[in-house]
Amino acid sequence: MAKEGPVLDFGNNPRKSVGMFMQSPQPNVAFPDQVAFHRTELAPILALYGRMVAAGEWRDYGISCLRDQAVFSVFQRTAENPLYRIEKRPKLRLRQGQYAVIGANGQVLKRGNDLRQVLRVLERKLIRIVD
Repeated sequence: MAKEGPVLDFGNNPRKSVGMFMQSPQPNVAFPDQVAFHRTELAPILALYGRMVAAGEWRDYGISCLRDQAVFSVFQRTAENPLYRIEKRPKLRLRQGQYAVIGANGQVLKRGNDLRQVLRVLERKLIRIVD
């Protein structure tokens, strides 16, 4: 038997955006074949994001939940390649660590199992010498 994906409900007005009405076939059940960030993982990421926005370094973000990884992408401007990617790959938790910060050119800046420790590589960007 094939698995059913999300059900699209157009409601009474078909001119409205389809994305607003996406519902899962079983409400309140996460898809088991999809990796996502947990609330406790998003808290330190969004705290860092807020500090970087306040400093004027970052302007936008995007979250992708894929089959084998979840990605939090940070943009300096909208509609460009991400400045940094914070990735969660649970399959690597026993090897290199499930969290990684990846730079714009694809190089791994930091990897590990402790998210706060991995995010410290980005917090160093906030520290500047003041004249």
